[in-house]
Amino acid sequence: MNNHATPRGMYLQHFGLRTAPFGITPDPLFFYPGNTRGELLAALLYAVLQGEGIIKLSGEVGSGKTMLCRMLAERLPPQVDVLYLLNPLLAPDDVLRAIGSELGLDLDGCRPDAVLRALHGELIARHAAGRSVVLLVEEAQGMPVDTLEAVRLLTNLETASHKLLQIVLFGQPELDRTLDLPQLRQLKERITHSFAMPRLPLALLPDYLACRLAAAGRATPLRFEPGALRLLARASRGTVRRVNILADKALLAAYADDAQHVATHHLRLALADAPFHSGKPWYQGRVLAAALLLAMLALAAALLWQSV
Repeated sequence: MNNHATPRGMYLQHFGLRTAPFGITPDPLFFYPGNTRGELLAALLYAVLQGEGIIKLSGEVGSGKTMLCRMLAERLPPQVDVLYLLNPLLAPDDVLRAIGSELGLDLDGCRPDAVLRALHGELIARHAAGRSVVLLVEEAQGMPVDTLEAVRLLTNLETASHKLLQIVLFGQPELDRTLDLPQLRQLKERITHSFAMPRLPLALLPDYLACRLAAAGRATPLRFEPGALRLLARASRGTVRRVNILADKALLAAYADDAQHVATHHLRLALADAPFHSGKPWYQGRVLAAALLLAMLALAAALLWQSV
C-alpha cells in the first residue's frame, strides 16, 4: 500500500516532511542535544572511555534513556565492543550466559564456574588485542537483586590496571531505591558516575519540536500556538515520549483541518485520543479518527470531481 494513501502519509506531504517526525522508536537521526542531553551523552562517553567502575543513568518512563543508550553505542570508538543486555528478568546464571552469547561464545551445557572462566578468557583475549568491552543494561530497575549482584561480580574481572568489562545501567527511578538495599551496598559503591534524565520544560518545547521537524525534512518552522504549547507541556509532564505521541496526533488533527499550523483545539483533539489521558468521556477517543475520516472523504470527493 502506498504510504501517501494513508492519513499519516498524507499529513507528511501536507507539512513537507520526508518521514514522521514524532515516532516513539529511538532513532539517532532525531537525537535532541538540548535540555542537557548533549552534555549527558558527552559525560557517558567520557565515563565509559575511562574504564572504571559502573555507570548509572536513571530517568522516568519515556524520558529518553533508550535514545541516549543508542547514541552512546553509536558514538563509541570502533575499538570498543558493545554488548546489550535487554532482558532484565534473567537469573544470575542466565545473565552470564546471555553476556557470553553476546560475545559469541558457545556455553551450552557449561557449569556456572566454567561460564565465568570462559567470559574471563574472552575478555582477556580482547584486551590483549587492544579492544574494550562495554555492557549496556536497559530496564535495570527490573533486575532481581541476585542478578544485579552477579553483574557486580563481573567488575572483578580485571587486569592489574584495567577493568575488562565496563557496565552502564539504564533504569527508572526505582533502580535508585533498589540500590539502597543493604545487600547491594557493594554494587552501589562500585558506581563511579551517576546521571539523571531531566524533564523537558515548557521553555525548551518549541526548540525540541523544531529539532524533530527539521530532522524529518521540514524546511521552514511549523507554528504551534502558545496555548497548544502550554497544553502539550502540561499534558506530557515533560516526558518526551508523551510529547511525541501528542505532537503526532496534533499534526494529524491539523491535517484533517487543512491547517498549516497546530492550534490549541488540535492539541485538545490529540489529548482526547491519547492512551495515557485519564478521565475522558468514552466518545472522546473517537473524535480525531472521525475528523480524519471526514478529511479523507472530502479528499476522495475532490479527486472524483476532478476526474469527471
